[in-house]
Amino acid sequence: MSGIARFTRLGCGLHYREEGLTRLANGQLFNAHREYCFERQPQGFAVFFAEMPPRLFHRIDITATGAGLRGSGAHLSTPDTYDSTYEFLPDGTFVTRHEVRGPRKAYTSISTFRRVSCPPPSSG
Repeated sequence: MSGIARFTRLGCGLHYREEGLTRLANGQLFNAHREYCFERQPQGFAVFFAEMPPRLFHRIDITATGAGLRGSGAHLSTPDTYDSTYEFLPDGTFVTRHEVRGPRKAYTSISTFRRVSCPPPSSG
């Protein structure tokens, strides 16, 4: 997928929306999007599906590494398992890796996020 991800403030956390164009291995193209809510936690953050009521995707405990920050978490979506890592790098980029395994799904998704712009502060 190639596209744009946006974080916006939402109550005590952040709302995340990604949208873009996805190309499958067979060459098929389609528009895709996904939304999550991120909430600060004492040791990191929790990620919720943007549903009503919100449903927990995973909790990520963050630790310092020599090259930034890193955290991981897991989610069981019976019968499949999602093992996820988040790596925050000193240059401001971050990488997410989701390894999905089970009888219905088997893939690895790696996303690299780079800031393209920062909106000006709102006045008033």
